[in-house]
Amino acid sequence: MVDTTPLTRAVEHFADKLRAAPQSRLQRGAAAEALSLARQLANWAQDVEEPGGEAREMPDAGMFAVADQITVAGNDLAVVLESDAEVGDAVRLVEEAQKKAGV
Repeated sequence: MVDTTPLTRAVEHFADKLRAAPQSRLQRGAAAEALSLARQLANWAQDVEEPGGEAREMPDAGMFAVADQITVAGNDLAVVLESDAEVGDAVRLVEEAQKKAGV
Protein backbone atom coordinates (compact mmCIF):
# COMPACT_ATOMS: atom_id res chain seq x y z
CA MET A 1 0.00 0.00 0.00
CA VAL A 2 1.26 3.46 -0.92
CA ASP A 3 1.68 6.14 1.74
CA THR A 4 -0.42 9.06 0.54
CA THR A 5 0.11 11.14 3.68
CA PRO A 6 2.24 13.72 1.82
CA LEU A 7 -0.66 14.35 -0.57
CA THR A 8 -3.33 14.62 2.08
CA ARG A 9 -1.11 16.96 4.11
CA ALA A 10 -0.43 19.18 1.09
CA VAL A 11 -4.13 19.32 0.24
CA GLU A 12 -5.12 20.14 3.83
CA HIS A 13 -2.43 22.84 4.04
CA PHE A 14 -3.66 24.50 0.86
CA ALA A 15 -7.29 24.19 1.97
CA ASP A 16 -6.48 25.77 5.33
CA LYS A 17 -4.72 28.67 3.59
CA LEU A 18 -7.76 29.20 1.36
CA ARG A 19 -10.13 29.17 4.32
CA ALA A 20 -8.01 31.83 6.04
CA ALA A 21 -7.59 33.98 2.93
CA PRO A 22 -9.51 37.23 2.64
CA GLN A 23 -12.30 37.41 0.09
CA SER A 24 -10.27 39.85 -2.00
CA ARG A 25 -7.46 37.27 -2.38
CA LEU A 26 -9.96 34.61 -3.42
CA GLN A 27 -11.47 36.99 -5.96
CA ARG A 28 -8.06 37.89 -7.41
CA GLY A 29 -7.49 34.36 -8.60
CA ALA A 30 -6.85 32.09 -5.64
CA ALA A 31 -10.31 30.53 -5.88
CA ALA A 32 -10.01 30.00 -9.63
CA GLU A 33 -6.61 28.34 -9.20
CA ALA A 34 -7.98 26.10 -6.46
CA LEU A 35 -10.97 25.10 -8.58
CA SER A 36 -8.64 24.27 -11.45
CA LEU A 37 -6.60 22.07 -9.12
CA ALA A 38 -9.71 20.36 -7.74
CA ARG A 39 -10.81 19.57 -11.28
CA GLN A 40 -7.37 18.20 -12.18
CA LEU A 41 -7.27 15.97 -9.11
CA ALA A 42 -10.84 14.77 -9.68
CA ASN A 43 -10.15 14.01 -13.35
CA TRP A 44 -7.02 12.08 -12.41
CA ALA A 45 -8.97 9.98 -9.91
CA GLN A 46 -11.71 9.35 -12.48
CA ASP A 47 -9.13 8.23 -15.04
CA VAL A 48 -7.66 5.73 -12.58
CA GLU A 49 -11.04 4.42 -11.46
CA GLU A 50 -12.68 4.32 -14.89
CA PRO A 51 -10.09 4.36 -17.69
CA GLY A 52 -11.81 5.63 -20.82
CA GLY A 53 -14.94 6.48 -18.86
CA GLU A 54 -17.09 9.50 -19.46
CA ALA A 55 -15.43 12.60 -18.03
CA ARG A 56 -17.37 14.52 -15.41
CA GLU A 57 -16.38 18.05 -14.45
CA MET A 58 -16.41 19.26 -10.89
CA PRO A 59 -18.87 22.16 -10.77
CA ASP A 60 -17.98 25.67 -9.72
CA ALA A 61 -19.60 25.87 -6.28
CA GLY A 62 -18.28 29.35 -5.57
CA MET A 63 -15.16 30.82 -4.10
CA PHE A 64 -16.02 29.88 -0.54
CA ALA A 65 -16.35 26.19 -1.42
CA VAL A 66 -13.04 25.66 -3.22
CA ALA A 67 -11.18 24.62 -0.06
CA ASP A 68 -13.68 21.83 0.45
CA GLN A 69 -13.54 20.90 -3.22
CA ILE A 70 -9.75 20.44 -3.24
CA THR A 71 -9.99 18.48 0.00
CA VAL A 72 -12.56 16.08 -1.44
CA ALA A 73 -10.77 15.70 -4.77
CA GLY A 74 -7.37 15.25 -3.10
CA ASN A 75 -8.65 12.62 -0.71
CA ASP A 76 -10.45 10.79 -3.52
CA LEU A 77 -7.23 10.74 -5.51
CA ALA A 78 -5.22 9.55 -2.50
CA VAL A 79 -7.40 6.45 -2.31
CA VAL A 80 -6.62 5.34 -5.87
CA LEU A 81 -2.94 6.22 -6.32
CA GLU A 82 -0.72 3.21 -6.78
CA SER A 83 2.88 4.42 -6.49
CA ASP A 84 5.11 6.80 -4.59
CA ALA A 85 5.91 8.52 -7.89
CA GLU A 86 2.22 9.28 -8.44
CA VAL A 87 1.96 10.67 -4.92
CA GLY A 88 4.97 12.87 -5.60
CA ASP A 89 3.44 14.13 -8.83
CA ALA A 90 0.17 14.93 -7.06
CA VAL A 91 1.96 16.78 -4.26
CA ARG A 92 3.83 18.88 -6.83
CA LEU A 93 0.53 19.78 -8.50
CA VAL A 94 -0.90 20.94 -5.20
CA GLU A 95 2.21 22.93 -4.26
CA GLU A 96 2.37 24.61 -7.68
CA ALA A 97 -1.32 25.55 -7.50
CA GLN A 98 -0.84 27.00 -4.03
CA LYS A 99 2.06 29.13 -5.25
CA LYS A 100 0.02 30.37 -8.22
CA ALA A 101 -2.88 31.12 -5.91
CA GLY A 102 -0.64 33.23 -3.71
CA VAL A 103 -1.84 31.82 -0.40
